[in-house]
Amino acid sequence: MLALRKARRKLRMGTICSPNPSGTKTASEVCNADWMASLPLHLHKVPLSNLAIPGSHDSFSYWVDEKSPVGPDQTPAIKRLARISLVKKLMKKWSVTQNLTFREQLEAGIRYFDLRVSSKPGDADQEIYFIHGLFGIKVWDGLMEIDAFLTQHPQEIVFLDFNHFYAMDEAHHKCLILQIQEAFGNKLCPTCSVESMTLRTLWEKKCQVLIFYHCPFYKQYPFLWPGKKIPAPWANTTSVHKLIIFLETTLSERAPHGSFHVSQAILTPRVKTIARGLVGGLKNTLVHRNLPAILDWVKTQKPGAMGVNIITSDFVDLVDFATTVIELNDLLQDDKAFTKC
Repeated sequence: MLALRKARRKLRMGTICSPNPSGTKTASEVCNADWMASLPLHLHKVPLSNLAIPGSHDSFSYWVDEKSPVGPDQTPAIKRLARISLVKKLMKKWSVTQNLTFREQLEAGIRYFDLRVSSKPGDADQEIYFIHGLFGIKVWDGLMEIDAFLTQHPQEIVFLDFNHFYAMDEAHHKCLILQIQEAFGNKLCPTCSVESMTLRTLWEKKCQVLIFYHCPFYKQYPFLWPGKKIPAPWANTTSVHKLIIFLETTLSERAPHGSFHVSQAILTPRVKTIARGLVGGLKNTLVHRNLPAILDWVKTQKPGAMGVNIITSDFVDLVDFATTVIELNDLLQDDKAFTKC
């Protein structure tokens, strides 16, 4: 029965988003653009906090500007070193954590986005940019790209987690929040009980966007969810073994009600890691060889109140990450317990 459901889902959503001349599918080409709409009927009434949802780490960092100043998220020592042009080129290799644009990630099935933002110190305007060591694209451009996808796919829901802010005063925050309002309008989901957030409820309200804002300004706006509603424990390790132990431990400590949960299935380089793989960069030094083992852990998981919820990864296209996470939802049977919310 499980195999039959998987086969049916692949028929519905396993199409190619962009044809490959070779005629074969790569992970980035498998189209999960409507996977939420394609879930079985009994999962429409399950809280989103109990579903398995694929996400990306440093979601915006598919492009960073090596010609821009080094970001305020870096130490003074790095800023001094970056005056040498070669240093910025090397920084780029360690700042980029994704290959796919927002649109491509959405088509691949990613529904949670890890967002870090900053103003450019010295700029006269209030423009806000994504940032990870180096400045990325303008936040407004990213929001518009996401909104265009959601308009074309009205049953897909996204989580936008604004969790790091740099060089931003009250005026910058107001500018950013206004951009969020202008970009998504009625698609924004007001804060309410986490357990009431089901696909069916959101579809009825025509809401598609949950904004999490890790800053006290969330209190002033009904569509900004507090950061505490979406904890994302960070292992901060280069060891796959230690990462998996950490993921298992934090899942066992997960609150069964009242919040979403992010499992950050990522490895974080140390200074010596960067020194050893300086030219290779994050992808070639740390991610590429370890991602298959991380994916094996994902395959052993089950969603639910005490199981996995959102799982994030670097370079989500290198393996069949999104589809693997999505298919975990096949393990959720038509259980009446889910309806008592």
